[in-house]
Amino acid sequence: MYNNNKKHSVPVEGDLEMKKYLNIDNARIQKMLEIKLKVFNKEITPAEARKLVNQTFDRVSAEEFAYGEQHLFNAGITDEIMAEGMDDILEVFKDVLVVDNLNLPKGHPLQTYADEARAIEHVLSEMEQKLSAKFIKNEWLDIYTKLSQINVHFSRKQHQLFSALERKGFDRPSRIMWTFDDRVRDAIKDAFDLLKANQDKEFIDAQPQVIHLVRDILEKEREVLYPTSLKLLTDAEFAEMRKGDDEIGYCLIENPPVYLTSHSENQSPKVDNKNSLLTDLQEVLAKHGLNTQSSSKDEVLNVSNGKLTLDQINLIYKHMQVDLSYVDENDIVKFYTDSKHRIFPRSPGVIGREVQNCHPRESLSMVEAIIEAFRKGEQDQADFWIDKGDKFIYIIFNAVRDDEGNFRGVLEMMQDVTHIRSLKGSRRLLSWDNSTSEIYKDKNINTESSKMNVKETISKVETQIEIEPKTLIGTIVGEYPFIKDFLGTLSSDYKRLANPVVFKTMKNIATLDMISKVGGFKVDHLIKLIKQEIADKG
Repeated sequence: MYNNNKKHSVPVEGDLEMKKYLNIDNARIQKMLEIKLKVFNKEITPAEARKLVNQTFDRVSAEEFAYGEQHLFNAGITDEIMAEGMDDILEVFKDVLVVDNLNLPKGHPLQTYADEARAIEHVLSEMEQKLSAKFIKNEWLDIYTKLSQINVHFSRKQHQLFSALERKGFDRPSRIMWTFDDRVRDAIKDAFDLLKANQDKEFIDAQPQVIHLVRDILEKEREVLYPTSLKLLTDAEFAEMRKGDDEIGYCLIENPPVYLTSHSENQSPKVDNKNSLLTDLQEVLAKHGLNTQSSSKDEVLNVSNGKLTLDQINLIYKHMQVDLSYVDENDIVKFYTDSKHRIFPRSPGVIGREVQNCHPRESLSMVEAIIEAFRKGEQDQADFWIDKGDKFIYIIFNAVRDDEGNFRGVLEMMQDVTHIRSLKGSRRLLSWDNSTSEIYKDKNINTESSKMNVKETISKVETQIEIEPKTLIGTIVGEYPFIKDFLGTLSSDYKRLANPVVFKTMKNIATLDMISKVGGFKVDHLIKLIKQEIADKG
């Protein structure tokens, strides 16, 4: 239901933050707002509004359209109303909204999004062709394995691009487009579930809607989001964004090349998380009267219980088998741990972002309820657990308070406790779980003799699950988590499985037969290698 407040004269003289970065004519924006509000208030139909727009404007730029969307909030158009009516508004401006080709160099983050969109469009075309052909389940499984990678596209957009836009005062994408992303994701997942459940007719019937939703979100990105981003963000900001993109990964394309500006000094696309963390810690220490700017990272600091250097603090965080993140008392994300135990993808773009913009609108009320209860002193902890197929994730939110009891923020702790839940009895003797190779490091052990004994043991090891060409990769990793990292050592094509978003997509659909073809292995040989690794780690 659209807004019932008959307001359609919203002054735009009170410029928004984002106008500082744009060349905007307030009079034009005023006319656009009045037409949009008439549509939202159902005073005129979208068809009537489209005719009025065509009479009023020869062209409307993407940044003008976006600036108007940002202003609508002041007119009482909430995020919910905006999400419901966005399709109508885009249809109203369809004839005059100018969409220019990006024509950006390879490696530029926006060009990467465009390249991914083109790859996704190829998948959609393949889907349309299959709809008029004989239904073959394996072919559709392959298509949906590829299509589901759009979640990586969404994740990078939500954590990287939205974050940069919010710093320029443009927060409507993260508050509205995230909803559209979720609709696409859910439609793909629901259709995929139908396919795997052998509900062929229902699956085929769902395809037109899936195709429509995917094309619709790509169109919204192309027509408004990317052109506006190009106007709001500097080349240096895009170069910095590119450094964090690898943390999340890419959808259906190879990793793009490094994107450097003429002022770039760092030739690596990888973010120096170590130096970034040290900088953040220095800022925190400076607030407490410790001047670290003129001292080295090796200077010993008095922490709560002990003496540590910044370098040692950083190493401790990197090796914690718990994923930590901290939001301060102003709801700003200040810190997260960069470790291999990270549960969900994150990138440096999240730092400095309002925590409310880091969550989809549907879960925002719960996040705000937790923070408010902590802020008021009503609660100190909230915990959750998630069964993610092969993983069981335990999450704790703790209120952070100083010695006087003042609320100073929220600490989130997240851990994969799958292995912990499986433990029984006691272990009182030393046993190396990670690798039998640890045995060989003892110079007092006869290496060759030990290897022979290990080989004898391997031949007697039986796997807990049946491993054959049709076995799902998720089933294997669920029983033997180390296989995910092992596959990455066999082929660079398998390294994408380390990305949580990609693995979540692949685990319940990709069989060893499919995996072997991706990596260029014969399936029997791949199975042999996996069984050998299981035996070695057993």
